[in-house]
Amino acid sequence: MINEVSVVKTLCVGQFIGAHGVRGLVKLRSFTEVPEAIFDYAPLLAEDGKRTFKIAPKSAAKDHFITTVEGITSREAANELRGEKIFIPRDVLPAPREGEYYDADIVGLLAFDAEGKEYGKVIAIHDHGAGVFLEIGPNHKDSFMLPFKDAFVPIVDLEAGKLQIVVPEGWV
Repeated sequence: MINEVSVVKTLCVGQFIGAHGVRGLVKLRSFTEVPEAIFDYAPLLAEDGKRTFKIAPKSAAKDHFITTVEGITSREAANELRGEKIFIPRDVLPAPREGEYYDADIVGLLAFDAEGKEYGKVIAIHDHGAGVFLEIGPNHKDSFMLPFKDAFVPIVDLEAGKLQIVVPEGWV
């Protein structure tokens, strides 16, 4: 008998960036559109999905929050969380507006052109300030970047698990 494992899609909403003081307070950078919204989500999960975090705000700094994390009571324990990303289950979020997508919904989609040629999957989404780019391919080594704009990605079909792409001549 084969046991089916349920895969829960998650979204990264923040990252612990270090200790604050000596009593276990933790610095937290929020990746949510409204930074304070990170405190509205629960459960907050470790990347491996095996641990959960219960956080509460203490104060805000320029680009992060000072928080309590349940069970963390020393500077050493707070520093052990440094670099740890925190996630929420995708299904706790509201449906996106028309033409908008959550990264977790796009990553993993198969990419095809209008003639049906497969280019691989969407491996990652990158946004470094010059616009959103999809990394597409069978793996990171053999991937290419494509702007996530209507001219290059005219159709996104989440139900079918694929998107149609337009790859300019010589692009790949």
